[in-house]
Amino acid sequence: MTPPPTHGQGHLTLALPKGRILDEAVSLLARAGLPLTVPEKSRALRHEFPGVTVLELRNQDVPTYVDLGVADAGIVGKDVLIESGRAVYEPVDLHFAGCRLSLIREVGAAGEIARVGTKYPRAARAYLNAQGIPAEIVKLSGNIELACLTGLADAVVDLVQTGSTLRANNLEEVDVLFHSTARLIVNRAALKVRRERLRPLIEALRELTQEMGSGE
Repeated sequence: MTPPPTHGQGHLTLALPKGRILDEAVSLLARAGLPLTVPEKSRALRHEFPGVTVLELRNQDVPTYVDLGVADAGIVGKDVLIESGRAVYEPVDLHFAGCRLSLIREVGAAGEIARVGTKYPRAARAYLNAQGIPAEIVKLSGNIELACLTGLADAVVDLVQTGSTLRANNLEEVDVLFHSTARLIVNRAALKVRRERLRPLIEALRELTQEMGSGE
């Protein structure tokens, strides 16, 4: 096993998720002043740039790497962050990768919700408890909509972007648990130790997201 490279005090290690968020995250971080380019398609999971290491991770692992200090900071969806329960600092809403976590049922379903299928058991449980619904939660990994269509569950809690998959399968959103966008997260100890690198990055990202929000 190749040991990780040794870096100085001013070096940043960033945890970024594979897939749809990666390219936009790298582009935004580059605009904020980091010397990053989108990693070439390869099997490499660690990418070295001047003063910055990028770890390419599964979405769900980003909060863990940041919370435990393997990465100083990262970018991850709010949905993943809430589900992780990790105690990280969340200084910037980056306003991209927007979606919503919703309660979904077959169109016209009106019976009792006794069982809910989801990839997000923590968020689903919090929502159901708040609604006073004592339903069983079944954790699933993919094709969550099938739980409704096959009778495995009376409802599912899943991410919705355009709603096209729901319409194609005679499903509808009954309620929205929360809206999610990509967030910058920071390890709390790193915020002190690498303050001179992290504080300017946070401020630059805040300015960029404010500009994007105002349409400039």
